[in-house]
Amino acid sequence: MASPLLAAILSFFIPGLGQFYAGHFFRGVFVFIGAIILFVISAATIILGIIYFIYWVWNIVDAYQLATKPTVPFIVNNVIK
Repeated sequence: MASPLLAAILSFFIPGLGQFYAGHFFRGVFVFIGAIILFVISAATIILGIIYFIYWVWNIVDAYQLATKPTVPFIVNNVIK
């Protein structure tokens, strides 16, 4: 099981890295891409900057919570050979 504190710290520095560390690979990638998009457009207005800040904080809390739960193995096919 992943360390919740380490997952939160990783997401603090790089959004999505904590989710990736906790075993949620696709979620981590989507959080990272979302953070990049929000960061780029947040330079336009203060409101978007506030939305980015809320997204960033959610990212940290989400990584912490995901690390406290056991990960489900990633299954490529539903067929067991």
